[in-house]
Amino acid sequence: MSHERPTDSGTQLREQTSAGRTPARLTSRAVAPMLLAVSVGCVSTRTVPPAAAVAVPAAWQHVDQDAGVRATGAQEDLSGWWMRLDDATLSGLIDTAMKGSPTLRSAGAKLREARASRGLAGKDYLPTVTATVSASRSRSSQGGEVAGGQGGLNIPGTQNLYSAGFDASWEPDIFGATSSAVRAAQADLETSEADLQSAQVSLAAEVARNYVELRSYQGHLKIARDNLRSQDEILELVTWRAQAGLVSELDVQQARTTVEQTRATIPAIEANVAASEHRLAVLTGQPPTALSQLLAAPAEIPKVPDHLAVGIPADTLRQRPDVRSTERKLVAATARVDQARAALYPTLSLSGSLGLESLTFHGLTGSDAVNHSVLGSLAAPIFDRSRLKLQIEVKSAEQEQALSSYESTILSALEDVENALVSLGNARRRCAALSDAAQAAQAAAALARSRYTAGLVAYSTVLDTERTLLSVEDDLTTCVADGTLAAVQLYKALGGGWEATPSAKAPQPRRDPR
Repeated sequence: MSHERPTDSGTQLREQTSAGRTPARLTSRAVAPMLLAVSVGCVSTRTVPPAAAVAVPAAWQHVDQDAGVRATGAQEDLSGWWMRLDDATLSGLIDTAMKGSPTLRSAGAKLREARASRGLAGKDYLPTVTATVSASRSRSSQGGEVAGGQGGLNIPGTQNLYSAGFDASWEPDIFGATSSAVRAAQADLETSEADLQSAQVSLAAEVARNYVELRSYQGHLKIARDNLRSQDEILELVTWRAQAGLVSELDVQQARTTVEQTRATIPAIEANVAASEHRLAVLTGQPPTALSQLLAAPAEIPKVPDHLAVGIPADTLRQRPDVRSTERKLVAATARVDQARAALYPTLSLSGSLGLESLTFHGLTGSDAVNHSVLGSLAAPIFDRSRLKLQIEVKSAEQEQALSSYESTILSALEDVENALVSLGNARRRCAALSDAAQAAQAAAALARSRYTAGLVAYSTVLDTERTLLSVEDDLTTCVADGTLAAVQLYKALGGGWEATPSAKAPQPRRDPR
């Protein structure tokens, strides 16, 4: 038994032998087209992915040394950048998220899928071999042929037929269709690897952002409660002075209004604290209330390191996995264009089989037979070329889309870093000014309360200073959080949060010659 591949056109050649038969000789006329096809395939080349038409600057424009940011010649190791914020709770949360996040598990599953698909694509280089074994038994009361053919002995009885064989088929990769499919699958695998790394980068930054926001809300809550206690004391003082006839009821009502306004802000802040706790728990792969006890005690907002170093833009693009992902998608799209083009050319298919058959009768010696066959076919598309050309156009359009996405990702990466540098520098300058303002507001509020107690100023002066103090303290807390968030944004923009593997290949965007 042999397997043959049907062909629309081309050359077919078969050699069959069995017991007592002489093999047919392969003729040079039949083999020549196959050898010609193989020789043509040896000179086939693959398309090189187009380079991104993006001029990468040689240095960052908004590096602010006064804000503690400096440029270095080489990219630093940013795989565990959150350790530089010196917050053990934050580090523990990120480590937990890296182990238990459903998002990372999903990305890991896609990576395993891509790795298996790459393995399947590589199997197309190898022949396909199958083995068959069969047995049949029949009984006849009239008799059966023992030796087969004329002159055989016919007797009633049981006959057994056994057969075993191997079938093999192989399609040489003449014009690179298989190699193009393998390159595309390999690029898909590297894309999935980069997507997993990109998910790690985003997850670390997201946990850090929500943690900073939580500590910021807790800071706002502390300020509101402290001011509420202070305003309660002032309300008590105003009430005593009104009872003594030193001030009017107007001062009392104004003081009470201020107290209740401050009190009204507390529930909203508490809701933000709870929402941040819930979000952090979900990011780490836990139920929403799992971290309530761990995060219940207020803590300081993580401080930005005094000095931050950034490498050159080209190093940042090599570090960012999202850039690498889009670059690998471009490679895969280019390989699929080559695969579509290869479908325009002939395909060579070789197949063969080797089998053994044995026939026996009840009480008599049977007969054995060996047979084998070899088949070669060369097929080329004739009436289907228009459809194949349209398929090439489809794949070429997909390649153009992949190139545009690659260029867009590079530009976004450069924009992210510049924006983060600007935000970090501005936050540090703003926080320095707000810190001085907070000290002055505290002194003014204390002085106003003292002078009001002595009857030297009106309550409106106290009210103004208290409102100013609350506003400045809130602004300072927000500014400190913004500075830390800008640092987190910068670390993410630089591609920090994942560890490089030896198989990683860095994309090579075009650099600005200036």
